[in-house]
Amino acid sequence: RRSLAKGERVANDSGHSSICDALLTAEPGAITFEINRKNLAGAIAVSDEAAAQAMRDAMAHLKLVVEPGGCVAFAALSSGEIDLAGKCVAVVLSGGNVDFSTYAEIMAAA
Repeated sequence: RRSLAKGERVANDSGHSSICDALLTAEPGAITFEINRKNLAGAIAVSDEAAAQAMRDAMAHLKLVVEPGGCVAFAALSSGEIDLAGKCVAVVLSGGNVDFSTYAEIMAAA
């Protein structure tokens, strides 16, 4: 998000952690950044709690085990970060690469 706002790749602070570890990177990749810079209108971020709630919702309502990074778009939609009024929206839920203890902890926090 910061890179898109600045128009160039911006390194992330080291030592940052998130349950969405699949999305953590030291710096956006050169190729993917250029694709995104040219094609995206912007970007948003969701909190770890929003991602965790999206995981719980995916299990409760869809019976899907989804890893935290694989449900951030669902989290953004569910938390109201994106205006959906009058829009038809599709979202992809992906990945089950979450260890059992982490998944159980997130589910128990409901």
